[in-house]
Amino acid sequence: MPEFNRRKFLIASAGAGAAGLLGGVAAVTLPDLLREGQDRPLQTNQGIVVIVTLYGGNDGLNTVIPYADNAYHDARPELAYKPEEVLHLDPAFGLNPALTGMSKLWQSNKLAIVRGVGYPKPDRSHFRSMDIWQTANPVDAVTSGWIGRWLDTTGDDPIRAVNIGTVLPPLAVGQKHVAASLSDFVPAIPPDVARTLAALSTDDPNDTTAMSQVCESYRANHSTNSRFAPVINGRLQTIGQADNQLASDLELVARCIRAGVPTQVYMTQLLGFDTHADERAPQQALLKTLDDALTPFFHKLQGTPYGRNVVVLMYSEFGRRVAANASQGTDHGTSGPVFIAGTPVKGGFYGDEPSLTDLADGDLKTTVDFRDVYHELLSRTLGADPEPSVGRGRRDIGFLAGRS
Repeated sequence: MPEFNRRKFLIASAGAGAAGLLGGVAAVTLPDLLREGQDRPLQTNQGIVVIVTLYGGNDGLNTVIPYADNAYHDARPELAYKPEEVLHLDPAFGLNPALTGMSKLWQSNKLAIVRGVGYPKPDRSHFRSMDIWQTANPVDAVTSGWIGRWLDTTGDDPIRAVNIGTVLPPLAVGQKHVAASLSDFVPAIPPDVARTLAALSTDDPNDTTAMSQVCESYRANHSTNSRFAPVINGRLQTIGQADNQLASDLELVARCIRAGVPTQVYMTQLLGFDTHADERAPQQALLKTLDDALTPFFHKLQGTPYGRNVVVLMYSEFGRRVAANASQGTDHGTSGPVFIAGTPVKGGFYGDEPSLTDLADGDLKTTVDFRDVYHELLSRTLGADPEPSVGRGRRDIGFLAGRS
């Protein structure tokens, strides 16, 4: 190992201390965020939006299931869920049996389901449709996302929005600002190096004030890392979550929220919803992954000062076609349900349920424009002017009750 003396330790530590936040760099680490929560905590009356993107085109009809509609069973003789299999929401609709936690949110009036969400002239391409959802522009190909434009118009703080992972989705990129990304890789320090660094960080009577502050910063950073260990790929991993990355992501988000980190938007994702064949088992497993991540997330925030202001948005780029295909899967469709959950939410159904018999080229007709969902989150949760992000002519839907 090359020589590493106290002078080199002080130079390296001082240079690395807050580079991610103060140097304009988009990447941040967990200790960076936690320090910001201590130094300048988020005001307890500010709203927080957590965005969960379900990539692949989730089958909305087998998520919010119209179990009492004969047309549903006729279109999917083997793929449809029987009435006794679903988690009943009302006499006509039920949730996929994997969504037990979300069913409890519904029962406590903290889950809103917006039905028939889409956009004009739908595109069945994953890439184009997701681009439309993330840029909030169904007409033109633009280079900024709706959260990115919110960042552009609301200040310069680099951690107002944080993406879990280093590859920023289009929604997080603005013309002037981008969301921060939680570092995807935090290298482990070998034990012998860690012992050396610990020794070098001890106080020395000959240190200047600046040198003492560097040592104190390193010790605080080491203590923070120890508290939140183990950190794997920049994310927390807890028992029972080794095979559920979304649960690990939301665990990390919950820790940041509880610590008062001054971030108002968090973004994460779940992949795999492109279910063209043998859909039932894999989709149900994915929905269980979502439910198993969401349930402990809300449990950890319950009763906390910031938890009462958290709203979770869950969406996918499109739904699936009404009829099952020959492989007992579903092909790319158009509109589908959007979920909004949290204490500020007025639970229930919003938007008209698309007809299963009055179709547009075999697809559900859109009854709610997705930009109206964003409009309400921007205006009611983030307290921002929605127009720069979603354009003119949009409106609130009514699923948010407001915050105390």
